[in-house]
Amino acid sequence: MSLPEHLKRLESEAIGIIRDGVAEARNPVILFSGGKDSTVLAHLAIRAFWPSRPPVPLLHVDSTWEFRDVCAFRDSFAQKNGFRLVVYANEEGRAAGINPFDHDDRYTTLMRTDALKQALDEGGYDVIFGGARRDEEASRAKERIVSVREPGHGWEPRRQRPELWSLYNWRMDKGQTLRAYPISNWTEIDLWTYIMARRIELAPLYYAAPRPVVDRNGTLLVVDDPDTMRWKDGEKAETKVVRFRTLGCWPVTGAVESPAINSLDILKETVSSRTSERRGRISDEGSLEKQKRAGYF
Repeated sequence: MSLPEHLKRLESEAIGIIRDGVAEARNPVILFSGGKDSTVLAHLAIRAFWPSRPPVPLLHVDSTWEFRDVCAFRDSFAQKNGFRLVVYANEEGRAAGINPFDHDDRYTTLMRTDALKQALDEGGYDVIFGGARRDEEASRAKERIVSVREPGHGWEPRRQRPELWSLYNWRMDKGQTLRAYPISNWTEIDLWTYIMARRIELAPLYYAAPRPVVDRNGTLLVVDDPDTMRWKDGEKAETKVVRFRTLGCWPVTGAVESPAINSLDILKETVSSRTSERRGRISDEGSLEKQKRAGYF
């Protein structure tokens, strides 16, 4: 499949942003979750610097509740493509047993937001590339492509810089960092079309397969680790053919029943879908913007 013209433009725009950001940065990094967005972003970075090895490391914030398939894919992807991989976890929160079953927003704050800020501070990164898209969620639609973070990684939407004629301001004052989102202008349909056209390998959880699930208040949770699952009275896993539209921590990310086993099937489902891909994220039921203002991705 050849790349449609509008995707050629989006690809060129994204590669230009990555090259400019790396050129302006002292110590850049790519946030990598193992999900489809960050995987496409990493592929764009490979294309941006080919045939040289990617000069930007991948940073994965490990909540300790990641899908096992995602972690395996993360390690394999970095090795195959010549990326240096940095994995960081909030060890204090891990030792305290902070988990998404019992601690809700506190879990997100400690194991995601605080862990990300700690990782960025420890690594001394100044330009942080992420795979967020504006069509995903309301607070992400407020982001600039180059978004200023104040000391402490705080985000204030009303203090962001104008971006006219695709001109991006990479200047940083003391203590500031930048979050850069090269695929901001892409949609979920754009992403899957690109994945299919470029034959990009993804984590297997995006494709339908028989998996053990629990129906919890209408959300299908894949039981990735039966030993750490918090079972409710009367619950038991049953096997269903499911896949994921978005990937997060396994106890708070819902699967969808689907027969789609390849990118073309998924693209067809995406075109006809009337719901957001993040609808299955139980963790999004709180204020994602509040977490972003505090330094979340």
